[in-house]
Amino acid sequence: MGSVFSYSGLSTKIRALQSKLMTEEELSEIVQLPNVPQIVAYLKRKPEYSRAWANLDENDLHRGQIEKLLKQSIFRNFSKIYHFANKEQRRFLSLYSKRYEILVLKAIMANLFDHRNTDPVDLSPYRDFFLHHSKLDLDRLAATTNMEEFVNALKGNEFYGPLSRVMEHGNGLLFDYGMALDLYYFTQIWNLRKKLFKGDDLEEITKAYGEKFDMLNLEFIQRSKRYYHMDPAAIYSLLIPMNYKLKKEEITALVEASGHDEFVAVMNRTYYGRKYPQITPVNLEEFYNYILRTVLEKESRKDPYSVAVIYSYLYHKEHEVNRLTIALECVRYKVGQEEAMRYIRNN
Repeated sequence: MGSVFSYSGLSTKIRALQSKLMTEEELSEIVQLPNVPQIVAYLKRKPEYSRAWANLDENDLHRGQIEKLLKQSIFRNFSKIYHFANKEQRRFLSLYSKRYEILVLKAIMANLFDHRNTDPVDLSPYRDFFLHHSKLDLDRLAATTNMEEFVNALKGNEFYGPLSRVMEHGNGLLFDYGMALDLYYFTQIWNLRKKLFKGDDLEEITKAYGEKFDMLNLEFIQRSKRYYHMDPAAIYSLLIPMNYKLKKEEITALVEASGHDEFVAVMNRTYYGRKYPQITPVNLEEFYNYILRTVLEKESRKDPYSVAVIYSYLYHKEHEVNRLTIALECVRYKVGQEEAMRYIRNN
């Protein structure tokens, strides 16, 4: 799969899309703007948004509408990449797109748990994308009024299994259902990677997802112990069932650490503690973003004709939307430039 021939057209398309991503300098300019309409006017002048937003009046758009437009840009570009991809590349993209399905499922479940039936989830940013890239019946799912109806509406879909198992145990929380979806997705990626990839592609996707899952497990163990005081058995049941650079015995030592000092001592002996001596339990989330971004950028530069290029672009595009959403909120609430950029960089 990872060859110049199979990736030539797709890599050219992705390079064109990458050239339109917002730079940190542009984000810094945005957070200095006086109001939200000025942000829209600014974005309308940028190649990524100029054509799709050309006929919009920035003075008529509220924050929620702008966020929908930003989300739609993710799906629009995903579809462009999918159009240029070959059969093997589309298998990866189809697997990757399940993260978007899970995002919507979580939003609907949050609505059900909050009993906000009078304010249904706005599915408009997802409709066209899901029409071509998903088998979920959005309208049927959005019309459900409780979790039992919601889970039953998924019968015949791959997400029914993990969610129905949570329901069978009774008294499942929103966290439990969301974690079941995440674990299903992560496990599927890890187990299918050897069927989808070979050679350099397999090595790159293993490194990218391997470090991502290791860092997520580190972060979850730390948060579970520090904020929720969960017992080891509960923590083990919610970890991503894979190992890359984080060894099984290290996970055991971290989960069963008796206190903060012991946790730090174990973490410092791991691959990540040795490679990144500045990492601490407090900044794990920040380092998760940094490590994943660094791995993807390094792998895509090393082999510009590989699956790393696809994953790297989609990651950066999604984070652009997250950062622009943060910038909107910062301008809206008059957050200073320095503080706003700190929030943006940590994303």
